[in-house]
Amino acid sequence: MQKEELYEEIDAQESLTQKYLGLSLGKFFLLLFLIIMLGIYLGIILYGTNSYEVLSGLEAYEDFLHGEVSRLKEENAELQRQYFELKEISAQ
Repeated sequence: MQKEELYEEIDAQESLTQKYLGLSLGKFFLLLFLIIMLGIYLGIILYGTNSYEVLSGLEAYEDFLHGEVSRLKEENAELQRQYFELKEISAQ
């Protein structure tokens, strides 16, 4: 009977984290704190002002601007051609 009473006392003295997770209360809170900090860090990386979403948006905008530059160069060349044609007609 003494062994069973001793085991019951040991079980009663253990905290819930020791019983179910095998961790002391201090280690459990440290682990919980680290997990929360990791979650916050990942949230900032994914959704913050220096995030991947911002980078991909800027890359898409850069592609748009390169296309716009090409389109405007073509339009400029066409307008210059028309201008010089009109200038030739008015010179004659």
